[in-house]
This record gives sequence, structure tokens and C-alpha cells, in this order.
Amino acid sequence: MEIFQIIATPLLLTLKISVIATLFVTVLGILIAYILAKREFPGKGLADVMVTMPMVLPPTVTGYILVILLGKNGVIGSIFTKFTGSGILFTWQAAAIAAFVVSLPLMVKTTTAAIGAVDRNVEEASRILGRNEFETALFITLPLAKKGIIAGCVLSFARAVGEFGATLMVAGNIPGKTSTMPLSIYGAYQTGNNELANLLVLILVVMSFVTIAATGKLGER
Repeated sequence: MEIFQIIATPLLLTLKISVIATLFVTVLGILIAYILAKREFPGKGLADVMVTMPMVLPPTVTGYILVILLGKNGVIGSIFTKFTGSGILFTWQAAAIAAFVVSLPLMVKTTTAAIGAVDRNVEEASRILGRNEFETALFITLPLAKKGIIAGCVLSFARAVGEFGATLMVAGNIPGKTSTMPLSIYGAYQTGNNELANLLVLILVVMSFVTIAATGKLGER
């Protein structure tokens, strides 16, 4: 029972953080992807680079930038402190933000490619039949791009589950509060508890295998 509790706490926390991060990633990622795929505007290249940066930056650099933004004097941190009366650093919410930031590029890149691959003639036919751009996007473009969107969601979720570096920077490794599965593995290894580390690794490997298999199945349909 004790080992079950030790495993269940970080597992449930990881799932909560990953699900919340993925929900926000899905909504914002689709919006950004649609704009990048369908719009031409000054600074588009720069916007694409900015969205992609967390994918290539070292996690500690991403984490450090988030520490600046989420601190009590930071843009996000000051707003959070104003409304809640407490800081956001070293909380599960900070871990969710870190997971969101590092997984967003996967959603945007995958969805942008999927939306860009939709036949423009079909979209134009929709407009000729009287649908406006929003209706065409909602009922034509996004359904036709659903494979890429779903794949992006799955990959983003998997990335959120495995997030370590940025999370450690902004949320720390507080047992029962911010200690996600990757951080728990790190903590178990540091304390010499290899049995627990091995068990947690096995669980994450199985989760990753299921995620990859699900993405592969989606690609076959």
C-alpha cells in the first residue's frame, strides 16, 4: 500500500498537469497554427521562430526565462500574485505552465502542416456556397486536418508528461506538491532508491509506448 501511494501521488500529479497543459496547448496551438498556415503578415517568420524556440532551447534556459516571467515582479507572476495573494513559483500551476510552454511547439508544427495540406479548392468551394471564413475553418478545414491535430495533441501530451528541466527550475521537486514522475525518478536516483526509480521508469516507458502506438494508429487512418 505504501509503494502504491508513493507511485500514485506523482503519477496523478503528472496526469493532472499534462491534461491541463494539453487542453490549453490544443486551443492556443490550433489558433496559432491556423494563422501561420493561412495568413501572411509582417513578422510571420519571427513569430514562427518564437513559437519553435522552446523546442530547441536547453530546458534550463526555457526554465530560467519562465522564472523571470513567473516571479513576483514578472509579467505573469505579478498578475497571479495580485489575484491570489501568493506567488506562482514552486507550485503545480508553475509546472503546468512549463509543460504548456515546452509542448506548444509540437502542437503548432504538427497542426500547421496538417492545415496547410488541406485542399484550398475545397475551402474555396465552401466560401462560394456562402460560408464565411470562421465557418469554413470550423466545418471544413479543421475536420480535414483532424489527423494532424489529434497527433499534435497526443505528442504534446507525451511531451508534457516527460517534461523535466523547465519544471525543475520553476516548480522545484517538492514531494506531493510539484514532484512529477520525471522529478520523482530524479529524486529516487539521487537518494539511491534504484528500485523505485526503476519502477517509475517502467511506468513512463509503458506510457510512452502507448502514446507512440496511438500516434501511429492515427497516422494509418
